Amino acid sequence: MNWLYLAVAIVLEVIATSALKASDGFTKLLPSVLVVLGYAAAFYTLSLTLRTMPVGVVYAVWSGVGVVLITLVGWLLFNQELDVPAFIGIGLISSGVIVLNFFSRVVPH
Repeated sequence: MNWLYLAVAIVLEVIATSALKASDGFTKLLPSVLVVLGYAAAFYTLSLTLRTMPVGVVYAVWSGVGVVLITLVGWLLFNQELDVPAFIGIGLISSGVIVLNFFSRVVPH
């Protein structure tokens, strides 16, 4: 269940960050409401994950996967350009999350 909470927290954070871009400096109501609600829900579900998982692991996965997803959202939805080094960086972040999850003994499975 902890991994489900973490996945939900990541998705909510990506939605909130996407809405932050769409809020145009909090000048648009609906995206601004999504920012506040999305981050509140993301931190709540993140706190549920932290009940039983190490904070370093949770934060590494949350931030790493979040960075990758929000970068892809920016590329796909907001037409932000990514170059080869950006894709390499995304690959390295993804690799780090994979190594942490599959090879570290501190991650509960």
